[in-house]
Amino acid sequence: MADEFVKLQVSSNKVVVFSKSYCPYCKKAKAAIKDAGLSEFYVIELDERDDGDAIQDALLKITGARSVPRVFIGGKFVGGGDDVKRLSDQGKLQPMLQAAGAL
Repeated sequence: MADEFVKLQVSSNKVVVFSKSYCPYCKKAKAAIKDAGLSEFYVIELDERDDGDAIQDALLKITGARSVPRVFIGGKFVGGGDDVKRLSDQGKLQPMLQAAGAL
């Protein structure tokens, strides 16, 4: 069930961040996306859900890791907090958001 939930969210939203509300890397990823000009995007705070562990297990199958954040843009997994910040620093994040139709 968690696998289907993850796939549905990724396919239904242009930008999805699987996050935990207290995680500094999650905050870094969300800040980078906002700095790229996207003020609203779909965030799933796993620590606030009863099925958070199951979702992280599903993310492990899909992305190869269960750590957060797990960021998807345009249906594609783009990485975690450091990866998204690096994309932003390299000027690649905003074009990815534009290509996904999020901006």
